[in-house]
Amino acid sequence: QAAPMRRVHVKGNMNLFDIGYASGGFLADSKVDGAVSFGPQQQWFTRNSEAGEWVGGNWNMMFVGVPGAPDENWPEMPYTTIEKTPLVREKPYLTKEKGCFAVRVPDLKLNTEGPGWLNGTGTEKVLDINKFYIANPETDNAETINSALKKGMNVLFTPGIYTISNPIKVTRKNTVVMGLGMPSLVPLNGNRVLEVSDVDGVTISGILLDAGVKRSEALLQVGEPGSAKNHSANPTFLSDVFVRVGGPHEGSVRSAVVINSKNVVIDHIWLWRADHGNGVGWDMNRCANGLIVNGDNVTVYGLFNEHNQEYQTLWNGNGGKVYFYQSEMPYDPPSADAWTHDGVNGYASYKVADDVKTHEAWGLGIYNVFYQAPVIVDNAIETPENIEEYTHHMIIFWLNGNEGSVVKSIINGKGGPVNKNVRKATLP
Repeated sequence: QAAPMRRVHVKGNMNLFDIGYASGGFLADSKVDGAVSFGPQQQWFTRNSEAGEWVGGNWNMMFVGVPGAPDENWPEMPYTTIEKTPLVREKPYLTKEKGCFAVRVPDLKLNTEGPGWLNGTGTEKVLDINKFYIANPETDNAETINSALKKGMNVLFTPGIYTISNPIKVTRKNTVVMGLGMPSLVPLNGNRVLEVSDVDGVTISGILLDAGVKRSEALLQVGEPGSAKNHSANPTFLSDVFVRVGGPHEGSVRSAVVINSKNVVIDHIWLWRADHGNGVGWDMNRCANGLIVNGDNVTVYGLFNEHNQEYQTLWNGNGGKVYFYQSEMPYDPPSADAWTHDGVNGYASYKVADDVKTHEAWGLGIYNVFYQAPVIVDNAIETPENIEEYTHHMIIFWLNGNEGSVVKSIINGKGGPVNKNVRKATLP
């Protein structure tokens, strides 16, 4: 996780594993002349790429906009294939133009296959580097960054750890906020780290948000509550945005990422409540939800969301679409009784709210490791029954843990169970 490969041309073969099990990743906008071998990868998401051959993979391998992708034969084979990517704007990247640094921002594209740069088909806006405020962790904070944003600048975070005492506010349409070298932004006062207004075409990419010791309500919020504008012609994109709650140090947040705006597109996100490292414990690194979506018509390509203490993903908006979901339930509920709500055992990993009318998802893999105590979970996925048929290719897997633990069903009481003796269950 948090190691995407983008915009790469491999003139040969490529192995996406080393020795033993590997636990998923993200490949986009790339071409491999030879074979791509997944080996024992448990799950993987590939978008808008080409290869001479795709080989291997275990449980949940998804291809979107990938010509020559493996044919579907679920669940006998682990592949889910969507012919075209409905809409995408590739991640901005640093380049040189006539000897000077610049940032290229690819255009929004509809119904695409293969790499955007292949055969000179890519169209991009070039932003001179002088349109970016170059942030430095030794000298910059929320005040200096917000001052630059108010002056109409974009922001480029150089590597390092930034202590953010109040929210960074992105209020201008088409603003680009990007990181190089995985910059880490940490809230100091229980504040949000990033707040994006309900405006067109913002891009947030290549950043890591680390929860602070003082609990925040959220680390990233896109749009204010009740946001109602239509951004379909120029959506906001979150590309390679990662969250850690605990791990490097103790930290807590109520809900890591909250999307209130309509038409937001997430292109690879990893939301991790730490299961190991520093500051780890049921009452130490608290996080109820990795992702809450309140806006309509939000799309996600590659949603990795794990170990949070209530619903990993809570979807309240209509028209949502999710292409690939990887989730581990929390390892450490202290008891079965401690992890119940409203007469329900456990929390579903993927929850579509009861009043949602339209929602569709493909390739959902949910896994459990309950080390702390035996845990009972009624459903891995919950949706309104009338839209249940629009959830495609589901798998749950008992990885390890206490002998008495069980996930009773995949979705709404159907499919499953999984436990120590029956480790895998699938549904079409």
